[in-house]
This record gives sequence, structure tokens and C-alpha cells, in this order.
Amino acid sequence: MAKKYWLFKSEADVFSVDDLAKSENQTTYWDGVRNYQARNFIRDEMKNGDQVLYYHSNSDPNAVVGICEIVREAYPDFTQFDPASDYFDPSSKAENPAWLMVDIRLIRKLKRPVALQKIKENPELAQNKLVMRGNRLSVFPVTKEDFDEIIRMSETK
Repeated sequence: MAKKYWLFKSEADVFSVDDLAKSENQTTYWDGVRNYQARNFIRDEMKNGDQVLYYHSNSDPNAVVGICEIVREAYPDFTQFDPASDYFDPSSKAENPAWLMVDIRLIRKLKRPVALQKIKENPELAQNKLVMRGNRLSVFPVTKEDFDEIIRMSETK
């Protein structure tokens, strides 16, 4: 099966790429996805070895800051069962969990973050979901070409 490419958004003050770099084996679970379309990407499409652009949202500036890979495929998000969690879902049942997560591992931080404004200014990325109005998903697919272009942008001035 062909490798796929993704963009994962995280608020820098909640869990930054630096937090991921400090995690054991530079690996973490990606919990808290509570959108059915995003959940379906996790459940149906994300596979070990897929590449991920790590994006800081609600930061100054919003930017792609790292490259990761998926190292564990979909499994139940344990936070849906924890009443103390912000992601608790009382309607989700252990025998048929509504929400899933994957594990990602940091490959590397980008040499230079690629700011959202620069992505918007790049005509090669005009069709990227990140720049489209109304896209609020925290995880979504990107094309290999868009992935490669963002990496190229991080390596040039």
C-alpha cells in the first residue's frame, strides 16, 4: 500500500513539537480527535510509515514545524472513557468505541518553520486544505507534492 501524507494540528501551548521531542522515544499518542471525518481518516486510512506534517495552531505564527511518522495504527482513544478528561464521551462504549487515536514519532523538527502566511502565498499550495476556507479538521490528508513543497520551503530562505 502506498504511503500517505497527513497534517496534524496541535496548539503549541498544549503540546508543541518541542514537547514531542522530549517524549520517550520522541513518540506520543494523538488523542482528543472528536470529529467524525477526522476519526474516519484515523480509522480507515492512516497506516504505519505514513508521514505527518506537525503544525502549530493558535501560535505566533501558525506554522508547520516538524515531520513525524505514524508508528501505531488506530486504537481506542482512552480519554473518551475518562470522566476527568476534556475529551470524555459518555455515549462511547468500550465494546464499540467512537473515538480512535494513532501514535506518532518525531522524525525531525524543520530547519525553519513554514508559516501559514507563506503557505497561503505559495501558488503551488493553493489547493491545500490548510488554506481552504472552513477547514477546521485537526488531522487531514495532504498530497505528496504539497508535503514535499512545504519541506522544500523549510529548507530555503
